[in-house]
Amino acid sequence: MLVCLTAHQRSTPFDSLERLSTVGDDLAGQLSTVHDSVRGAVVLATCNRFEAYFDLADDPDHGSPVPAMDAAMEAIADAAQLPYRALRENVDFAHGNQVAHHLFSVASGLDSVAVGEDEIAGQVRRALESAREHGLTTAPLEHLFQRATETSRTVKNTTRLGESGRSLVRLAVDLVSPRIDDWARARVLLVGTGRYAAAALAALRAVGAQDIRVHSRSGRQKFAHREHLVHVSVDDYAAEAAAADVVVTCTATTDTFALEAGAHAAARAGSTAPQVVIDLGLPRNVDPGVALLPGIDLLDLETIRLHAPVDEAVTVGQAREIVQAAAQRHAAARRVHEVAPSVVDLRHFVQGILDEELTRARRRGDSPEVETALRHFSGVMMHQLIARGHTLASNGFGASWADAVRTVLPESAEPGSGDEGEQA
Repeated sequence: MLVCLTAHQRSTPFDSLERLSTVGDDLAGQLSTVHDSVRGAVVLATCNRFEAYFDLADDPDHGSPVPAMDAAMEAIADAAQLPYRALRENVDFAHGNQVAHHLFSVASGLDSVAVGEDEIAGQVRRALESAREHGLTTAPLEHLFQRATETSRTVKNTTRLGESGRSLVRLAVDLVSPRIDDWARARVLLVGTGRYAAAALAALRAVGAQDIRVHSRSGRQKFAHREHLVHVSVDDYAAEAAAADVVVTCTATTDTFALEAGAHAAARAGSTAPQVVIDLGLPRNVDPGVALLPGIDLLDLETIRLHAPVDEAVTVGQAREIVQAAAQRHAAARRVHEVAPSVVDLRHFVQGILDEELTRARRRGDSPEVETALRHFSGVMMHQLIARGHTLASNGFGASWADAVRTVLPESAEPGSGDEGEQA
């Protein structure tokens, strides 16, 4: 059984999301051991969501998934230092094919602040890769995440969502653009050199920013050299941050604020010159007190979320139809997979009977045409029975077909049992 727990920007307080972001996908290993029924786990942690996907044993011994999910939420709450009750009240729960529909929507950018954002598909793919590297995936989880990637690609290639190159950072830049007289003349400081920095740089260049400087809190200069940017050293950082027209922070170094209110006020030396600060970090990169300094406009993820525009209904509707169809196909494929054990049993039994009859035919000295006819007959019969089983399974009646197979086959049916072959 596939199950997921989701905390996202619409239902979870920002402070809680911030705490969950510190846990990251490293928690997947711990979650895979919280209950005996958990067979695999994948964690998807982004700046606006924390999601844990589970493959649970689907058998009578474990029954309801609730005990496993309660144990998982306790582990998540402990790791994020959140009250269990507060977490439970703000976490959404999905199971069965709801999981596929949800993940396909997420991977396609339909559940993002910036609808249709580019980054989320890569984050979904990396979540699977991380779990796979640590041996935490199962076949159902692999299929689920692979289909999610395929669905996001289909949405991008067949709807207008794929034309826009949307992202959270581009949304942030669009929101602050009315406050910038001329991006070509604006002095921009980019704090951070990780994966998100590349997206931030692309968004800034897209609106015409040219004077872009970069500071790495870890001292790395490779990003600045590769992108032909001015590298800002630790010694020069405070002065550069004070002089910039726009500061964009997206650093993964979160032990201290990248921009602290008192230090930034001192560096600005009482200046009231307008400055825009975009904080794309989760946890926050910027001290919220910076927003109280004269002349400064601070946009953090919570502010960006509140001002996110509503996208075109037709485009989003088309994307949702693709997601719905993909989820239905995934459900059908899973239902067909669930009758696989009965298919194996049926093949096993029929092959045993065929082998016995071929042995008798050879002993009698029958012509080769008899063996060919027997093989053809068993092949056609098996094809018809299995095709019927797959059809019934894809429509939700696989259990009935599997029950029928179990009813028809002798309980002790094994290859080489001549008596059973005569009885059948």
